[in-house]
Amino acid sequence: MQAKVGDRLRFRGRLVGMKDHTAEVVAVLGENGQPPYRVRHDDGHEALVVPESDCVVEHQNGDRSA
Repeated sequence: MQAKVGDRLRFRGRLVGMKDHTAEVVAVLGENGQPPYRVRHDDGHEALVVPESDCVVEHQNGDRSA
């Protein structure tokens, strides 16, 4: 997985009834776009994440990658 500042991460709901949610990448802390990422969730809180298989990158240009 590779992301850059401004890309969005889409986290898929893992349980029945759990909705997908997104977060904006505000800092890339790994090398060459690799995790971990500091993200800002839609509700405004920030977190450090290492995405798993339930997450895809939505690049600024509209492309998606797992």
